[in-house]
Amino acid sequence: MLHVRMLTPADRTEEVVALVEGITGTTHLAVLTGAARDPRGDVVLCDVAREAADELLEALRAAGVPDWGAVSVDDTGLTLSRRADAAEEAAPGEGADAIVWESLVEETHEESTLTFTFLAFLTLATMLAACGVIIDSAILIVGAMAVGPEFGPLAGLCTAIVRRAPRLARQSLAALLVGFPVAMAVTGGFSLLMDWLGLFHEARFLADRPQTAFIWQPDAFSFIVAFLAGAAGILSLTSAKSGALIGVAISVTTVPAAANAAVALSYGNWTETRGSAVQLGLNLLGIVAAGTLTLLAQNWFWTKQRRNTPPPSPSGA
Repeated sequence: MLHVRMLTPADRTEEVVALVEGITGTTHLAVLTGAARDPRGDVVLCDVAREAADELLEALRAAGVPDWGAVSVDDTGLTLSRRADAAEEAAPGEGADAIVWESLVEETHEESTLTFTFLAFLTLATMLAACGVIIDSAILIVGAMAVGPEFGPLAGLCTAIVRRAPRLARQSLAALLVGFPVAMAVTGGFSLLMDWLGLFHEARFLADRPQTAFIWQPDAFSFIVAFLAGAAGILSLTSAKSGALIGVAISVTTVPAAANAAVALSYGNWTETRGSAVQLGLNLLGIVAAGTLTLLAQNWFWTKQRRNTPPPSPSGA
């Protein structure tokens, strides 16, 4: 269950209450008359089944509640109530499968913003992967994958395509188009510094690297793995199962490919530079394609579920 709190002027309270009562899957409706001070008015509280939350939030936005009031949503974690159980039973589908678009857009907006922290994580991840490339360490490569924050803007781009949100698309593209070149440029300088210190060696980079050679040798599996990981990543975001994201992070070679390209470029190795660039492009394309298709499928599924759900009884939840 999700807990929804709304601040509304007194003359709009009944309108908001009617909206809440008209959504299948809502319960525990309460009105605190005169409790709000900024904006001045009433506080309306309710709980809603996660699978019905998107419909409620869409109705509140369409009514203009965010413009003249406020809406906030929290995960209740645990709710012990027969009425809550009945609301979840009445709502279409299963909560674990539900997609809350407002939450997804807000989350991807935050994760896809080009900030110093985003650049720092992406650069550090790329530098870690560079070390893994030189010493041919699969463990370091996996660690670098886990540190990389690039799935945020990729998910943001998928969301922007499906929701037709140009601002989110521009923001996500900016994070990717600025983030990767910056991370690669810094990693290239790092590679030259480590070589000057005698810690990186071109001979070691050119030697056989059975653990990491796949990074610059793209094949059909490069796209297939990225496609599967992209679908899994979007599902983990929309179903609130964020623990699955770590599995997605260590499934695709975006950061390692960028690192290998940077190191190869610092040594003037154009073959590995091109191979790594192709690997990076295939992974980014596969994730975006799969994520977009997954969101489109989920949107179609939930639209169908709503149409097949009977309206609530006049007595409400």
